[in-house]
Amino acid sequence: MLAAVVSSCGAGGQLTRESQYPNMYENMPNTILVMPPINNTSNVEAKDLLYTSISRPLAEAGFYVISPMLAMDVLRNESAYDSELFIDKPLAQFGEFFGADAVVFSQIDDWTKRGFGIETKIRYIIKSTATDEVLFDRTCDLYLDLSMNSNSGGLLGALVDMAASAIVTALTDHIEAARMANYYIFKDIPRGKYSPLYLNDRSYVAEKKDIKKTVKRN
Repeated sequence: MLAAVVSSCGAGGQLTRESQYPNMYENMPNTILVMPPINNTSNVEAKDLLYTSISRPLAEAGFYVISPMLAMDVLRNESAYDSELFIDKPLAQFGEFFGADAVVFSQIDDWTKRGFGIETKIRYIIKSTATDEVLFDRTCDLYLDLSMNSNSGGLLGALVDMAASAIVTALTDHIEAARMANYYIFKDIPRGKYSPLYLNDRSYVAEKKDIKKTVKRN
């Protein structure tokens, strides 16, 4: 029993990826369908903006991701654009129609400009089309800090920094914050078939399932 506990943990008693995402390794999907996000905010653009940014990090992690442009056209034609209608339902139809092994759902709970930055809170769930099991489930609460610091000092310098921060915040597309959230979420996903780490990252120490970060824009 002790050996089993030790083997499932990394340094300091932390979980490994295999112990944190056991269903992911059991099912190990190759082809993934990304569903339109579930938008629980008043930002009407959030759904489409996030949708366009999810596929890339998954492809970079070694999965074959069905073209989001193609998928969107099909989903709209089949009246399947509202993911909330399917997240708790059997997903076999998506496996049969798209050839997908798993479906990615995302839920936007916050997406607002706050202060001199952008706040996003997004939950990501990957479910098997064969068993309907949850393979991967993480939440990212991320604040993208867009404040400027000219290091000019004094009251005038502070006023200049505030004005510059306000301009940058107003002009920065929300997609940048979404890309950051995607990065932190999927950097811990077990790697897919097309990655050199496929099935070789089982013992990697897993990150926390719920992430809260403040990231300063470069």
